[in-house]
Amino acid sequence: MNRASLEKDPHEVASMFDGVARRYDLTNTVLSLGQDRFWRRATCAALRIGPGDKVLDLAAGTAVSTVELAGSGAWCVAADFSVGMLAAGAGRDVPKVAGDATRLPFADGVFDAVTISFGLRNVVDHAAGLREMARVTRPGGRLVVCEFSTPTNALFATVYKEYLMQALPRMARAVSSNPEAYVYLAESIRAWPDQADLARRIAQAGWTDVHWRNLSGGIVALHAATKP
Repeated sequence: MNRASLEKDPHEVASMFDGVARRYDLTNTVLSLGQDRFWRRATCAALRIGPGDKVLDLAAGTAVSTVELAGSGAWCVAADFSVGMLAAGAGRDVPKVAGDATRLPFADGVFDAVTISFGLRNVVDHAAGLREMARVTRPGGRLVVCEFSTPTNALFATVYKEYLMQALPRMARAVSSNPEAYVYLAESIRAWPDQADLARRIAQAGWTDVHWRNLSGGIVALHAATKP
């Protein structure tokens, strides 16, 4: 299976990410024109974590983002349902757990903060995933979702969509170990809800004080919320 469909069958999606794991980090940096580092730093700052906090980094992939979070002094665990991705990050010294976002292998209320970067879009039932994240977060704990979104400038949005559907797959052929996966990436971004719609869905899943901040002109948005 080279790529998943927008049905997002969990086995297909996990297999697809296993297939891109070897060169995943390099591909992300190239395709984002280096913006991935900025997005990771912004996510960490939005979480407002520090020593003594327990943090779940969901859909952590090769754990690059988890290492960034752990730099705050918090105890951070990487969770992902792609064993291949976790294996590709084996050299990164943070705890790693294989797990499905819709059935997390953690007890209720054990984390002070939970985050998911560029992964909620790949969950077959993202509402169930958001409810699970709330379940494993303590009352008063924080959520930050970093995800591709809708550019705020109409002209830029047109250029961006053209990049997604034309340039991105071509660039992926040069650097990715599974270029077909990036066709799925482009399609899934185009089908994803905009900032306001995602905020409503987060609130419907049981989170409060939901707000967002646009990054890179709205290519990416950080949605933050609190567990009541």
